[in-house]
Amino acid sequence: GLLDWKDEPVISTNSGKEEMIAHSVNVARKASIPSVSSNISNRTPVTPTPLHPAEPSDLRFNRLRPSIEKSDCKYTRYFGRYVAREAIMDEEYWIAAWLRAEDHYEDQSGDRYVESFKRKFASQEFHALKKRCGRQVGEKYTCFVAVKNDDVTRTVVNSVVGTVDLCVRHPLHGETYPAEPGNTPFYSRIYQPDQPKFGYLTNVCVAKYARRQGIASNMLLLAIDAARLDGAESIYIHVHKDNLPARRLYDHVGFKMVD
Repeated sequence: GLLDWKDEPVISTNSGKEEMIAHSVNVARKASIPSVSSNISNRTPVTPTPLHPAEPSDLRFNRLRPSIEKSDCKYTRYFGRYVAREAIMDEEYWIAAWLRAEDHYEDQSGDRYVESFKRKFASQEFHALKKRCGRQVGEKYTCFVAVKNDDVTRTVVNSVVGTVDLCVRHPLHGETYPAEPGNTPFYSRIYQPDQPKFGYLTNVCVAKYARRQGIASNMLLLAIDAARLDGAESIYIHVHKDNLPARRLYDHVGFKMVD
């Protein structure tokens, strides 16, 4: 199903401490998101390197994460002991790709070859993600990540706990609602610049050990704010009809079923 976001109040149980910063200006939201825990995990997940990188990259898996002040991010949202912002380093793009690989193969953990499958999936997604975010013709594509925000010295790869992608563009010729990724006919890749822009969210993933702390909700709220600031009048996300946890999450954030 396709969900459309509506700007409706969201109940807060965190004393409204979350905030979103855009262009270095505080942007007040009507509401905050609940269930944010102040307990941050120090668990260090194992994140493999790409098997055969298809293209050169600046990946260094021992690179220390930069401070929030030095990140030079356009969009930032603080919540609990985490912060959501756009990805700015190759290692963050790689972890975003790895989280998607883990999510894709989550139900196949018993397969003896699953680790190889995940590495190949992540390597392909990493390079594709870098291309999408670097190609800003006709559409603006942004990868957001949620990272740990504490005083502990950490590497970049051990700081990222969640990710979501945002695409802001004009509708394509003959398009009423955005099609799922990969399902858009080639002949319709003609934008309608006279039609209002919309935002489209994909690849919502949170590391297993960091779930149920409001990370997905806060990443979505940051992406929604970013989409609106980039001129999107409507914001959509696809969800499988049987994915009840995701449907509850999106309903809570403010999405409504439209197709």
